[in-house]
Amino acid sequence: MLLRNAVLIASALGLTMALSLSAIAAPVIGEKAPDFEVVDTKGNTHQLSDFEGQVVVLEWTNHDCPFVRKHYGAGNMQDQQRMARDEHDVVWLTVISSSPGTQGHVSAEQADELTVSRNAEPAAVVLDEDGTMGRAYDARVTPHMYIIDDTSTLVYMGGIDSNPSADPNDIPEATQYVVEALNQMAAGEPIAEPITRPYGCTVKYAD
Repeated sequence: MLLRNAVLIASALGLTMALSLSAIAAPVIGEKAPDFEVVDTKGNTHQLSDFEGQVVVLEWTNHDCPFVRKHYGAGNMQDQQRMARDEHDVVWLTVISSSPGTQGHVSAEQADELTVSRNAEPAAVVLDEDGTMGRAYDARVTPHMYIIDDTSTLVYMGGIDSNPSADPNDIPEATQYVVEALNQMAAGEPIAEPITRPYGCTVKYAD
């Protein structure tokens, strides 16, 4: 009886672990993007289903990260936000997954101040303090970029561009992966590089 109970407990634990692992499995290009439910700096709740029929870009950020400062300081991130919105009618969500007490964590008010001071133009800045959304997407660094098409399918994940440096002078020579992917989608073409290497500072998740 004891042996049988031990086997049952072990099986149950194994099933629980398997379910847990499947719940946090990395997202897959060509499959439905992980759902999310997060609150933005204005107190509005956003879910992936809210954007059905629209293309969505997710940008993980940490304003203290030198790689993020590279793209915001040079205006590259803001230019891409505006291009995505104005040319392709894309919903751009900036995601902050830094946990309280870690680099990059900000209050809603501080996040809004950063948006204004940097002339950034995302559709919303969402706060993911417990890291649920970030872990669902396997977001590892800032910036880490994702594109979800109008059927809620994940079609791109990786870096913002091809030059993994913190030097803004390197931007003009880099391949701008997100821009190219959005242009290819708009032209009805397949994305040439749907998975690229993300680079930046590690996301500061809660333990």
